[in-house]
Amino acid sequence: MTKIRIAHMAGPTATIQNTPPLVTSNKARAKAGLPPIPGGFDPLRAQRLAAPVKVYVEQFSAHPLEADSAELYAAPDGYLTADGSLSKTQTADTDKPVYEIELKPEDGLYPLPYMALQADGSAWEEEATYFGSPKSRQGFFPDGSRSFEEIDRLSIDANGKVNQISGRAEVDFYRVAPPGGFTKGLANDKRADIGDGDTPVEAMGHQFFAYKPWHLAKSPPRPVLAKITNDVQAIMSSGEYDGAIWTQGSPQIEETAYWFNLLIDTDKPIACNAAQRPQGQISNDGPANIVDSVTYIESGIWKDGKGGNRAGTVVIQEQQFFAAREVAKVDARPGGYVATGGHGGILGQVTHMGAPYMMYVPAYKHTSASDVNITRLPNSVTGTRLVDGKATTWTVPIKNGVGKLLADAVPSVSILKEGGYFADTFGDDPEAEGDLDFMIKHKLSGKRLGGFVIEGLVPYGNITSEVRAHMLRRASFMGLPVVRVGRGYPEGFADPEPYTIAGSNLTSTKARLLLMACLMKFGALPVAADPVNPTAAEFDALKAALAKYQAVFHTH
Repeated sequence: MTKIRIAHMAGPTATIQNTPPLVTSNKARAKAGLPPIPGGFDPLRAQRLAAPVKVYVEQFSAHPLEADSAELYAAPDGYLTADGSLSKTQTADTDKPVYEIELKPEDGLYPLPYMALQADGSAWEEEATYFGSPKSRQGFFPDGSRSFEEIDRLSIDANGKVNQISGRAEVDFYRVAPPGGFTKGLANDKRADIGDGDTPVEAMGHQFFAYKPWHLAKSPPRPVLAKITNDVQAIMSSGEYDGAIWTQGSPQIEETAYWFNLLIDTDKPIACNAAQRPQGQISNDGPANIVDSVTYIESGIWKDGKGGNRAGTVVIQEQQFFAAREVAKVDARPGGYVATGGHGGILGQVTHMGAPYMMYVPAYKHTSASDVNITRLPNSVTGTRLVDGKATTWTVPIKNGVGKLLADAVPSVSILKEGGYFADTFGDDPEAEGDLDFMIKHKLSGKRLGGFVIEGLVPYGNITSEVRAHMLRRASFMGLPVVRVGRGYPEGFADPEPYTIAGSNLTSTKARLLLMACLMKFGALPVAADPVNPTAAEFDALKAALAKYQAVFHTH
């Protein structure tokens, strides 16, 4: 059977590539004279043998009822006698029937007691040397290779088999924005990111992004989206892969999946996976999600009649295929994902026996058909900034000479949330909204393109504060587009109105990403000489510009 080829792309803060802390075992504690962990068992962690070793396993110890069917079994390899020697035949009733196994380093990982101690001789209890310590080990893997190896070696399917990934796919591993890094450096690492080459020394918060230990956590800033976009586009354009798997932290993966849907120009599937529980924790959900992604890519059910991708980017969680546009995390537990909007979003599923089914396909544009994918973005657009208190235009570079997205091109779009009784005072005095006034001026500082998403009343996204509505209207005439969406996960649709963009039934987080993409496609809105009192011609120019934005929001 010909195996498919998959690219695994490691994303930030990924629980799916994290493990519980490596806690010193009782065997090591007893050896060092340290107090034991309460209970009868040691935590076993996947580790490698340094040399071959021969072990004897008691026959019928794999299941309490094996011996009940003893007549169905072949004879054991021998019998361990009272003095510990192996006999080919049973010499006494006390002899134990055993299997003789030679374990070798090349066999792969084995679950074994963790024997490491801290440098001062104390036991490891968590990642850090002590609670809150700046000195800490890493719990996240630097790429997906260890995750996939542990799944292949230790995760057993419903038929009792392993090699659920390597038996069907050849996988290359890319460190796009990984959750773990090499702080001492790793020269000539073949798994280093493809965008910048090898990084001699990596720093958390710059080259890799982990959320544990909590006091050292770092999430990627907005410019990292440019690197993610460039690297993923290069991987998907290489022609080497039948599809890709992206792993990331469970709260953020819904945003990145939609970003791929909008920006990545590809006809191949991208399946995104997260986990609510770290690899190795009880009932960890990540391995099954990854294997389901392999099944999805291998099945070809994502193909249209011409071999292209009819489903776009998907998030695969708990045996379900979610459309990137609709998926949202609502709880930190397996099964904690829903399809927002009330009009679909779950495209299909994998059954308990591993059979994939596609029931629906997205009606909205995505990936290769997206009007805002990286291929269709211009090299530059027009932006606006304040000069001597007046909004003026300037040229904003979007892509470099070889078509890669520039980090400074990724726009700054803020989400404003409103509820009832939101205005600070009676009337429409802008002085009462100093925070919004500052944000508008900051967006016009000339650093990058900008805009706003207002999460207002359901479903229309209406703004309850009259003064804020006036200020955002003024912002539109200063070049800053404003998108309205309903709060939460609205089932209804925001309708168009003269000064803002209707965000359909998108959540505010998804609307923010689409507005960022549109800004890089169309640039800032046309500027009025007096944003408070625009002319009829300036109003018509604003409506024409907003129509381009609105067309994308209606179709993506």
